Amino acid sequence: MTEEEFLAGYRLDKYEQPSVTADIAIFSVQNTGVDSYRHDPDKRLQVLLVRRGQHPYKGCWALPGGFAKSSETLEQCAMREVAEETGVPPTALAPVAVFSQVGRDPRGWIISHLYASILSRQDVRPVAGDDAAEAMWFDLRLEQTERETWTLELTHGTLCLKSKLRPVRSRFGQTEFEITDRGALAFDHPAMIASALLFLRRGAQQMEWLFDFLPPRFTLTELQRVAEALTDIPTQAANFRRKVSALVCPTEEFVEGVGHRPARLYRRAREDSIISAE
Repeated sequence: MTEEEFLAGYRLDKYEQPSVTADIAIFSVQNTGVDSYRHDPDKRLQVLLVRRGQHPYKGCWALPGGFAKSSETLEQCAMREVAEETGVPPTALAPVAVFSQVGRDPRGWIISHLYASILSRQDVRPVAGDDAAEAMWFDLRLEQTERETWTLELTHGTLCLKSKLRPVRSRFGQTEFEITDRGALAFDHPAMIASALLFLRRGAQQMEWLFDFLPPRFTLTELQRVAEALTDIPTQAANFRRKVSALVCPTEEFVEGVGHRPARLYRRAREDSIISAE
């Protein structure tokens, strides 16, 4: 039997098949207080959530995401779902982990691939669409409150969402969580948010990661916001610029900003060598 003959008689439908989805944890660092050239503003880490407009978990908050089509890759699915549900186009997506626990979705056997992204621009205003009733940025705090308990707290104004998680094991540098209290979040998304955040923080020492979340031309303020989201450590602007000076090159382009003068745009110092290698 040739391979063509084998494939012609092969019955894929004799095996039970799962549905596949992509979920996306989109983070951003937003300024609070006064933003001027004399004082660095206070910053807070945020995550983008949508309120579900359909069952299951109707009315609960969730990460943007949806089912993959046979004509697209999972990354293309993730990009499409973010655009449909929020109107926020991420520059890049980082693959985090596959979530395939039995019973994770009440609709059936559904496997999800989690992606993470960081939006560096502060003026993005998400707009809900498709099956999302609402889309909002939530302040994010993840901390170990007890020996075996982590608390995930998400706040937007007076709205506060709290979830409890328990680490069950750590493999290959990644911590897997069991949800002990989902709170007002849908599916296993408390564990997804925690996993995505820890994934990014583990990559904090990989300075090259920063540029994967930025457009080809960016301001140093945008670069600093991404770095702070990865490390969860605020940095004085002058100190940060000295740290990244060997990694960036100034361009002759500027963008009008809030400060006292237009902000210069920079590019990745290794950009030319990377393009040549590709």
